[in-house]
Amino acid sequence: MAFCKYSTEYVASSKTEIDNIFINDYLPFAQGEFVKVYLYGLYKCNDASAFDNTLESFAKHLNMSEEDVLGAFEFWQEQGLVKILSTHPIEVRYIPLKNLLSATKLYKVEKYQVFNTQAQEIFEGKRDISKTEYNEYYDFLERYHMEQEALLMIMKYCVDSKSSGVGYNYILTVARNWANEGIVTAQAVEERLESFENKTADLTTLLNAVGIKRRVTIEERSLMEKWLNDYGFNLDVILSLAKNLKKKSRFSFEKLDILLTKYYEMKLLSMSEINNFENEKTRLYELAKEINKTIGVYYESLDSEVENYILKWINLGFDEDVLKEIAFYCFKNGIRKLEGMDKTVGKFYKLGVLTLDALNQHLNSVFKIDAEIQSILVTFGLSRNVNYIDRENYKTWTENWKMPSDLIGYAVTLAKGKDSPMKYLSRVLSDWHTKGIVTVEEAKKTTPLENSTPAKKQNFTGRSYTREQMNALFQSIDDIEI
Repeated sequence: MAFCKYSTEYVASSKTEIDNIFINDYLPFAQGEFVKVYLYGLYKCNDASAFDNTLESFAKHLNMSEEDVLGAFEFWQEQGLVKILSTHPIEVRYIPLKNLLSATKLYKVEKYQVFNTQAQEIFEGKRDISKTEYNEYYDFLERYHMEQEALLMIMKYCVDSKSSGVGYNYILTVARNWANEGIVTAQAVEERLESFENKTADLTTLLNAVGIKRRVTIEERSLMEKWLNDYGFNLDVILSLAKNLKKKSRFSFEKLDILLTKYYEMKLLSMSEINNFENEKTRLYELAKEINKTIGVYYESLDSEVENYILKWINLGFDEDVLKEIAFYCFKNGIRKLEGMDKTVGKFYKLGVLTLDALNQHLNSVFKIDAEIQSILVTFGLSRNVNYIDRENYKTWTENWKMPSDLIGYAVTLAKGKDSPMKYLSRVLSDWHTKGIVTVEEAKKTTPLENSTPAKKQNFTGRSYTREQMNALFQSIDDIEI
C-alpha cells in the first residue's frame, strides 16, 4: 500500500489536464466511445492505486462492455497514445503526447502494402521512394486522417504538374494545406482537381496576358481558385489588374494576390469601383494629410489611414469640407487620434450631418437654442455663458416634455428673482409636465411653487423604502435618455 496518496475526494475535486494535441489531432477523428475511454483513463491516472481502477470498474462506470473498453485502448495504442503492457490482467500506460511529435512510429506493413505499390508507380521509374519518405506519408495519413487514395491522387497531381522532380516535402505541403481545408477524402480531392481543371483555361489566359510561357503551378491554381471563388472577382478584373502590374513593374502572382486581397478587404470588386478609388487616391491622400495636420498626428504611411478611415467616411457620403470641419471640432475638444475622430464622425452621421449645408443648419439650430437660453440667463441677471447643463435642461423641456416656448417664457417670469432661478424654473416646468399643463392659461390657474431652496434638507437615506419600491423607482428611469 502506498505511504502517501490522494484521497478519493481530492481526486474528484481536482482537475485533469488534456493536451491540445489530443483535442486538435485525435479527438475529431475518433469514435465517441473511444474518446470516453481515453479521457476516463486519463482521469483515473491521477489515482492509479485506487481500488476501482480496474477493467471491470471502467466498463461499469462507462456503461460499456469490457471487450469494448479493451478495443478502445487497442485503438489508442495504434495511434501511439497509450501502450498496453498486459491484457491478463490489463495494464495500460499513457504516453505524453509531446513525445509523439519527435518519436519515430512503427506502422503495420500490411496496412500500407497497396499504398506503397501505387505510390511508387506514380513516379514511373523516375526515382525510388525511400523508407523515410514512406514513413512521412504514413505519419501524415495517421495524423490528418486522410484516405490513402486521396493522398495518392494528390501525389499524382503534384508529379504531373511539375516539370522537374518532386520531393515528398512539396507533396506533403500541398496535402497539409488541403487537409486543413477539410479535403481528406478521395471524393473531396477529385472535386478540388475538377475545379482546378475548370480554372486551367483562365490561368492560361492570364499567363498569356502577362507574357509568361510555361505550365501553371499548383500554387497558381490555388490562387486563381481563391480570387474567383472566395473573393468573388471575375476574370476580367483579374486580367486588367495583372496587365496594369506588368506595365508598372515586373508581374508576379504574389504582387497580384496582395493587390486583389487589398481590394477585397476594401469591398472593391468591380473595375469601376477600383478605378474610382485609384483616380481619387491622390485627393484622398491630400485630405488625409490635412486632417492629420488639423488634429495634430503624423503617419509615415497614409495607406492604412486612407483605406480604414478616409475611404469609409467618403463612402458614407461625407463631403470633404465637412470632414475638415469635424477634424477642427475634434482638435478643439482634445480628440487627437483617428480612432476618436472616427467615433465623432459616426455621431455626425447619426445626426444626418454629411454636407456643409446640413452642418450649417445644425449649427444654426444649436446657436438659436443657445441664444434662447442666453436670453433666459440675462432675464435672471446671470452674467455667464451657456453651459452643457443649460443645454441638457432646455432639451428636456422642449423635446422630452414638449413645453411650448410661450409656456417656458411664462415660467421664466415666475422664476425671476428667486433663489437659484434656473433650478426653480426647471422645478416649475417639471410640475406642469407632471400635471399635463401645456398652455399659459392652464398654468396661471395653478398654485405657484415655493422657492427652490428648501428651508431644511430632507434626509433621503432615513426614509423607509422597501427594496421592491427602490427597484421599481430605478426601473422607471432606466429608459430615459440623458
